[in-house]
Amino acid sequence: MKVLVTGHNGYVGTVMMPMLIKAGYDVTGLDSNLYKGSTFGEMIKTQDYSEIEKDIRDIQSSDLKGFEAIIHLAGLSNDPLGDLNPELTYEINHKASVRLAKLGKNVGVKRFIFSSSCSNYGAGGQDWLDEKSPFNPVTPYGTSKVRVEQEVAKLADDDFSPTFLRSGTAYGVSPRLRFDLVLNNLLAWAFTTGKVFLKSDGLAWRPIVHIRDMSLAFLSALDAPIDLVHNEAFNVGRTEENYRVRDLADIVAETVPGSKIEYSSGAEPDKRNYRVLCNKISETLPGYKPRWTARQGAKELYEAYKKVGLRQEEFEGSRYRRVDHIKQLLSSGRLDDTLRWTKNAKNQEN
Repeated sequence: MKVLVTGHNGYVGTVMMPMLIKAGYDVTGLDSNLYKGSTFGEMIKTQDYSEIEKDIRDIQSSDLKGFEAIIHLAGLSNDPLGDLNPELTYEINHKASVRLAKLGKNVGVKRFIFSSSCSNYGAGGQDWLDEKSPFNPVTPYGTSKVRVEQEVAKLADDDFSPTFLRSGTAYGVSPRLRFDLVLNNLLAWAFTTGKVFLKSDGLAWRPIVHIRDMSLAFLSALDAPIDLVHNEAFNVGRTEENYRVRDLADIVAETVPGSKIEYSSGAEPDKRNYRVLCNKISETLPGYKPRWTARQGAKELYEAYKKVGLRQEEFEGSRYRRVDHIKQLLSSGRLDDTLRWTKNAKNQEN
């Protein structure tokens, strides 16, 4: 099967691509490469595959011809970045995603697997949530994901089959590692400062999922008979891997020798509060057998941070912090105010 993966050079994509290739898929990646200056460790291309450097807003029908499936990961990938310019978030994450699905359908793409999010549930409260629970997003990022699901679902027919994978909060080591994610961030603070630093009161619930288990969900949906995944949504993770943020802090403190939990002055409740059931995906997709736990992930991160000698000014600075990296590219004139590369950026590469 020929598969196009958008956002293949991002946090999840750089882990997913080798897994897809190993599984025998003929994959092509498409990415605007906003984070090519944010590589953690080494960016090793283990397999040859085709790449298209293009913004998802600029994709044309000709880019999509011949593909049987699209895995759509690309987008502005966190709440602070989404809040930087909410209208731009909707343009990229919402409108461009729906347009991509429509173009794909028009040229004969059969499957469209969308990387959605459990942040759709937003202020979900204390009750357990499943795929039929109401949406309650509290950020432009979450709202954009909800809108894509609602609009792309209407495109489903006998010739076009969308699937919506609502992943929990991701964690784990990647060549394009993100430090704005809760477990990655807490571990980075503990490793570099000795403090497991909480910026909220830590009482909010989060479902978390390792990026390898998250990637496995996409492979399992791709492998599954189409009638099992046609226009279906799945929470991605393990039901037992729902934690309060302060519980994750405890795990980090146990992982990093000598570290202690510290709360930010004025730490307040987080509006994002949800815990989700992940029974549907494990019961529906036989290939989905996640294996990672928060404790295993904390150990993996700790060893990776030790290996590269991670410093606080790196993970809190413009090299790795997504929103600061984008701001730096904007201020240097390498990106324009639509987040597209400028001629100045191209000239610097030549």
